[in-house]
Amino acid sequence: MRTEPGPPATGRTAGPHTAPSPPPPGGILWSVAGDVRALLMLPAALTMQVAHPAIGAGVDEHSVFRTDPWGRGERSLRSVMLWVYGGEAAAEEGRRLRTLHKAITGTDAHGRKYHALTPAYYAWVHATGFPCYQHALRLLHRPLTETQERQLYAEWLQVGRVLGIHDRDMPQTVEEFWPYYRKMLAEEIERTSVVRELTDPGQKVPPPDRGPLPVRLLLRTLWPVLLPPLAAFRSFVTVGYLPPDAREALGLAWSPAQERRLRRFSRAVRVLVPLLPERLRYLPMARRARAQHRAAAH
Repeated sequence: MRTEPGPPATGRTAGPHTAPSPPPPGGILWSVAGDVRALLMLPAALTMQVAHPAIGAGVDEHSVFRTDPWGRGERSLRSVMLWVYGGEAAAEEGRRLRTLHKAITGTDAHGRKYHALTPAYYAWVHATGFPCYQHALRLLHRPLTETQERQLYAEWLQVGRVLGIHDRDMPQTVEEFWPYYRKMLAEEIERTSVVRELTDPGQKVPPPDRGPLPVRLLLRTLWPVLLPPLAAFRSFVTVGYLPPDAREALGLAWSPAQERRLRRFSRAVRVLVPLLPERLRYLPMARRARAQHRAAAH
C-alpha cells in the first residue's frame, strides 16, 4: 500500500456541464481498491449495508444474489472498479446505478415503507465502505496514519459524489463521520435475515457458471466437496473483517481463537501479496488503468 498522501480528491459536484470525477491516480483508493486483497474486504461491507432493515429488505426482495450469486458478484465488482478506475465512465456508472435503484421500493421487516434512493439509505450503503476499509487495511496492508485516514475519507466522499450522493447527506469530515457511524450502529442496524444468510457458514451457493466449459463441468462435479470449506471460509472472512463494533452491534459471535486465526491469515496475505507481479496483484480494470496512467505520465 502506498503510504505517502497522494493528490487530494477534487470535490467537484455535478453541474450543467460537468460530472463528478473519480478520486485521482496516486491516491489511497487508487492503490488499494483494485488490489486483490480488496476481495477479502467486500463481503464485510455488503453485510454492513444489508444490516439496515430497509436495505436488507430491498436486497431480499429485489436482488438476484441467491439465484445468480456469481453474476451479481461480477457485476458489483465491475461497478466498484469503475468508481475508482473508470475515468469518464465513473459518472456514467453512477447514473446507471441511480436509474437501476429508482424502481426498488417495498416494505421492510418492521412494516415500514422504503425506497432505495431515500438519501439516508443510499448514503449508508456508501458510508459502510469507509469503516470496512479502515479496519481491513490495518490487518491486510498496514494501519493508516491520521493524515491517510483523512485522505481516504475525502476520496470516499468523492466516490459518493460519483454515485450521486449529495454532500448534505454524508458527514463531511472524519470527525463528523464517527458519531454518525456509532449512532447508526446503536439505533438503526440489526441482524437482518440477509445478514444471517451472508454470515452463515453453511450457506448454499450454486457452482460457478463462468469460465471455460471444462472447468465449469469439473467444478459442478466437485462442488458438493468444495462448497462446505469455501462457505465456511467466506463466513469467516465476512465476520472477521467487519469492524469489531459493527460485529458486536449485530450480535455475531467471534472468539479469541477466531481472532488469532484471522490475524495469522492476514499476516500471511500482507506479506505474500506485495511479492506478486502487478498482473497478479491487481484486478484487470485496475491494472489497465494503472498502466495507462504510467504510459501517459511518460
